[in-house]
Amino acid sequence: MTSLSFMRQRRTLLLRAGASLLLPLPGAALYAQPQDPSLAPAECVIPAKAGGGFDLTCALARDALQIVRPTRPPLVQRFMPGGIGAVAFDRMATGRMGGTDLLVAFSSGSLLNIAQGRFGPHPANAVHWLATLGTDYGVVAVHRDSPYKTLQDVMSAIRRDPSGVVFGSGGTVGSQDWVKSALLVRAAGRDPKAMRFVSFEGGGDALAALQGKHVDVFPGDAAEALQAIAGGAAVRIVAVLSATRLGDALQGVPTAREQGVEIVWPTVRGVYISANVSQEAARQWAAAFQEALASPQYAALRSRHRLYPYSLTGPAMDDFVARQLAAYREMASTLGLRRWDR
Repeated sequence: MTSLSFMRQRRTLLLRAGASLLLPLPGAALYAQPQDPSLAPAECVIPAKAGGGFDLTCALARDALQIVRPTRPPLVQRFMPGGIGAVAFDRMATGRMGGTDLLVAFSSGSLLNIAQGRFGPHPANAVHWLATLGTDYGVVAVHRDSPYKTLQDVMSAIRRDPSGVVFGSGGTVGSQDWVKSALLVRAAGRDPKAMRFVSFEGGGDALAALQGKHVDVFPGDAAEALQAIAGGAAVRIVAVLSATRLGDALQGVPTAREQGVEIVWPTVRGVYISANVSQEAARQWAAAFQEALASPQYAALRSRHRLYPYSLTGPAMDDFVARQLAAYREMASTLGLRRWDR
């Protein structure tokens, strides 16, 4: 072979090799197209300390997604306490935090705070409400050794001296646990302004205070109270705030209605995502949750997390949020709570 022929052959081989580097590698199309975020690594923010309802919500979201996306990495749990959800909501609403890989747990209490402007000057559509995973119900709980054996014992003590019964739970004045306490005091014929309420950063801390007998009554939610009892906490539930008796571990606990107190308080639990993500990404997340909530295995999973059926996604989810905000604004007004954004 002449040197000229050799040079031409070498040049041809190099050109072919260079062209091959430009060809897509096997599977490269997967990375060229936007990936379904419900299949990718993601986090679920728990906007309170450990042991409360938000903690439970992220755990349920993680397990629910694994039903229909078994090969996806499990949702990483991240704690972000601050205002029982206010810090996380503000960061999501202002864009300081977000993206398709970040979900945040919320509850009916979050919507109550938004209705009062307690989460900052942000409208409800500052985030994208993805799904409700189920509903919890309010409870009235005391220490296992408390002299209050029934809800009527609690009500009688409030009638005698509303400041003599110390309520303790997550959130401050205007939070859902404060509202439950206020409704109990009002049902006893006394002014809610006279009650004593100790605020904690989440139900876990409040239940620890109840166990230590630093507070008298925990007006929290069933799931977090049952979780504490299962862990050995010396807590007794004297009433559930549901329309009818609940089953399983609460089947022997009477409702407030049965004990002459007309209070029903469901606590819906779910997740939201940043409003700045694309409609397609939000749709894919909602579709993943919708598929999980409709799966045959989900009912048993939800029950293990001590929640009851209440599953919404899409337009039905948005309608629910709008209705709840309107109802909470009216309730806050009747209790004399001022709007924080005015």
